[in-house]
Amino acid sequence: MADARDEQRPPRQAAEIAMPEATLRGAQAYDLIRREIVSCRILPGARVTEPELMDRFGVGKASLRIALQRLTQSGLISSIPRHGYRVAPVTARDVDEIFALRIALEPLAARAAAGRVNRAQLERLEQACRGKMPADVGNQIDFFMEANRSFHMAIAVASGNERLCRTLSGLLDEMTRVVALGFGVQRVRPNIESDHTLLIEHLTAGDADAAEQVARRHVETFRDMTMEKVVASLRATGAPLAPSAHVSNG
Repeated sequence: MADARDEQRPPRQAAEIAMPEATLRGAQAYDLIRREIVSCRILPGARVTEPELMDRFGVGKASLRIALQRLTQSGLISSIPRHGYRVAPVTARDVDEIFALRIALEPLAARAAAGRVNRAQLERLEQACRGKMPADVGNQIDFFMEANRSFHMAIAVASGNERLCRTLSGLLDEMTRVVALGFGVQRVRPNIESDHTLLIEHLTAGDADAAEQVARRHVETFRDMTMEKVVASLRATGAPLAPSAHVSNG
């Protein structure tokens, strides 16, 4: 018979109380491992085993298997029968596809957001992109990507197009692993803030044509920088390169 106190709790809270401890720990393990994969602290293409992950993250087998199932469903890892798991690779084609969509969407967002942005908010976010970084390079990339994502999403939100916001949000999430592979592995930090400053000026002035032009140039420049670093990282780790219009074989 159910406890009367459980009947008085909201359904979600009661469900969380009833959730097995292994499931809760599995969700925590998923978050930890996903963060390591997305930040490329576990490199794309790496092979991992259950004992290694249990030791590294201090989780039990049942919790780990819940996390691994979710990671497999999200496409971040794949199972290798009797040999553990393989972390999903990042290819030059991934960079091409992500940036092709950004180049289509972000100039559109900038044009629609012209004259509608909060200048103080954008300046605050741009300052965060240029702010003092942690000493660890991996954390620097995490810090930069969060600040950069917030800057671009603020423009998308100002555009008033909710579908554009949702699509761009997903693309910027995918960008995290690409940028971490390129810049984190190469131990350098992106330097693109001057475009942010110019973009703020045009957006604030309501100059839709200029804002659109700067946004397109900004994404194209960052694409080329990222592709160069990703290719260097893939070559350094011996990972295969998928064909790409922006990869030189020379």
